[in-house]
Amino acid sequence: MKFAVIVFPGSNCDDDMYYAIQEGLGEPVDKVWYTEESVADYDGILLPGGFSYGDYLRSGAIARFAPVMASVVEQAEKGKPVLGVCNGFQVLLEAGLLPGAMQRNRSLKFICRPARLMVANHETGFTSEYAEGERITIPVAHGEGNYYCDDETLRDLQANNQIVFTYEDNFNGSKEAIAGIVNKQGNVMGMMPHPERATDLILGSDDGLKIFQSILKQWRKSHVLTT
Repeated sequence: MKFAVIVFPGSNCDDDMYYAIQEGLGEPVDKVWYTEESVADYDGILLPGGFSYGDYLRSGAIARFAPVMASVVEQAEKGKPVLGVCNGFQVLLEAGLLPGAMQRNRSLKFICRPARLMVANHETGFTSEYAEGERITIPVAHGEGNYYCDDETLRDLQANNQIVFTYEDNFNGSKEAIAGIVNKQGNVMGMMPHPERATDLILGSDDGLKIFQSILKQWRKSHVLTT
């Protein structure tokens, strides 16, 4: 399975994401510059964290218009797995691939620390390696990670089982403590915590590695003949 890590001006977690795939998962991966016009040759697309375009407007609001994003949307609509982490999650929201929006943290301060999460849905292509209700530790680093949606959207997310991760301690004020969601089709996921920073025990936790292993497992189910 071949992955693309999309790099925008201001991305700063692209190396971490690249390492997670190359060293943690052992699969081929390329960094793809935001000016590229196609990611059709890739099986999975990863939007890393950082500060795309300096986040001088709303986080991700400018990045969504980058040349590469039209192809990202096209591949998402074809069913390929697309994962956005932190700023990448914000880009997916701004691009309309996921519902809702991000606000400043309730404290109005940047928060950088390990976060305890609950796996709210382990039946997605991103979370199948977890157990239902499993508690995991994955670091966060954001100033604008307070997930918001209106009540109708929240009911829709709940009805379709699209809430994947929730915070045990809702430190940033996210609606219903939401830390990660998927789209209705289940092939696009956004999350504020950084799983790519938790793929090796030397980093303090390898709880994030199961996300990438889940993506690979799902892909092999549909692309690799085993009998």
